[in-house]
Amino acid sequence: MQQKMGFSGWLYILPTLLLIGIFSLWPVVQSITYSFFDYRLNDQQKAGLYLNERFNTDLFNETALYVGLFLDEELVNITDSDDQANVQKMIEQVNNVAANYKEQNGVITISEEEKEDINKLYKDSKALYEKLASTYTLTHEENLPLLIDDFNNSVISSNWIGLKAYKTVLGDERIRIALVNTVIFTVFSVALELVLGLGLAMVLNKAIFGQGLVRTTSLVPWAIPTAVAALMWSYLYDGSSGIVAHFFEIIGIVDQSQDLLLSASGAMMATILADVWKTTPYMALLLLAGLQNIPSSLYEAASIDGATKVQSFFRVTLPLLKTSILVALLFRTLDAFRVFDLIYVLTGGGPGGSTETMSIYAYKTMFGQTNFGYGSVVVMLMFVCVAFIAIVFVRLLGTNLLDRS
Repeated sequence: MQQKMGFSGWLYILPTLLLIGIFSLWPVVQSITYSFFDYRLNDQQKAGLYLNERFNTDLFNETALYVGLFLDEELVNITDSDDQANVQKMIEQVNNVAANYKEQNGVITISEEEKEDINKLYKDSKALYEKLASTYTLTHEENLPLLIDDFNNSVISSNWIGLKAYKTVLGDERIRIALVNTVIFTVFSVALELVLGLGLAMVLNKAIFGQGLVRTTSLVPWAIPTAVAALMWSYLYDGSSGIVAHFFEIIGIVDQSQDLLLSASGAMMATILADVWKTTPYMALLLLAGLQNIPSSLYEAASIDGATKVQSFFRVTLPLLKTSILVALLFRTLDAFRVFDLIYVLTGGGPGGSTETMSIYAYKTMFGQTNFGYGSVVVMLMFVCVAFIAIVFVRLLGTNLLDRS
């Protein structure tokens, strides 16, 4: 009978649960929350998560100050006494409304009555400006209407959009291209890494002279930081002085060495090759652990029964390596699907978006355009794809990760 965990047991795992909650679950919750809002840091109207209307006091107070100053300066251009009186009344109206918010800071909630006062101020000041502009030559003819519009912009509408962004992302052509690029990169890089990694693992599993040195040397590419490795490969791929680019030109892979990173197919091939070089040792390390768990007696029994090396590989090695292959494929597929730093440093997603993956697109949307709402939707789409990949691997290979048999 399994014993239930007591209070002291929960205390032991509490720090782990807190770390998981802070560094894993909380970012996911934040991304889900952002995806329901049109959240843009480069737009004052959408630079927060607003379920209801809000009022930007900082913008309003600054606007009121300059509108009052500009109208006061325009008095010298106005000759009609009635118009001068109207300008004076407008300055007084602006000051009276602004006096209610001088002690306020940031974004606040306002009542319907306060909103009506602000709307009235906006309409009255706009009507006055249009009348003055049609009669007189104003000093601030270009800036004054923009400032008056900020009265209206101070009232921030709700930027809650619900599932609208998810509907938009399904019809986004750039998302489709990024998803195709991600799948191509993932499939080809992981497939090559599995084949090469398995071969490397079998070599490392052999009892050879200098085995420790060979194993250490083979892990050097994986130990190099990805950004550094990408920068190194960018020099090797350089069309004017890159050795690899010139080699590809000699053997006919590309017509000119300059085309390697400047053509869609060449850039994708270059990123896959760099990733394979970087991550094959990691794949080999995971598979090596599985190979070392296979008893040598099974190979001896197969040899006695007349099995060749090839037959032993397919009848003994692969079946017993099934769990390790699943773990290696799962880890590498999820890692390759989320690739960012390698491609960002090597091609930046170019040329023309031909190597732009989901993570690159999400980064450009969130940090390039400061559109965190739509960027979060792209991230959530990646989350769904990653979850789907994990389920497919476990189901298709029929292996329980907790079962060592």
